[in-house]
Amino acid sequence: MSIDVSTNLGQIEVSNDVIATIAGISAMDCYGLVGMASRKQIKDGIAELLGRENLSKGIVVRQEGSELIVDMHIIVGYGTKISVVAHNVQAKVKYTLDQLVGIKVNYVNVFVQGVRLVNEE
Repeated sequence: MSIDVSTNLGQIEVSNDVIATIAGISAMDCYGLVGMASRKQIKDGIAELLGRENLSKGIVVRQEGSELIVDMHIIVGYGTKISVVAHNVQAKVKYTLDQLVGIKVNYVNVFVQGVRLVNEE
């Protein structure tokens, strides 16, 4: 499935995978975010941390009627305020998709799958 964007020059189709990748890359700029989590948890409830090449696997882009919804499964760093990190991710993703692609996102749902200790060097 793809999103259609109309410009004065014509039609542009943007794939959901492209939207998910852009959302993942923009979210990784947020302080306190360790990475994207797999949508499927392992048996013990431990969230799998995805690498940079698999960011879109932790993101679901769906369209319900005229609304565009982005669901993000993230892992935050220990010692950060989870609500602030989640809010920053929501704001950054909405802004980036609007500025870069010209797509208005109605909702960015953030699911915190885990907390990891971050080694700062």
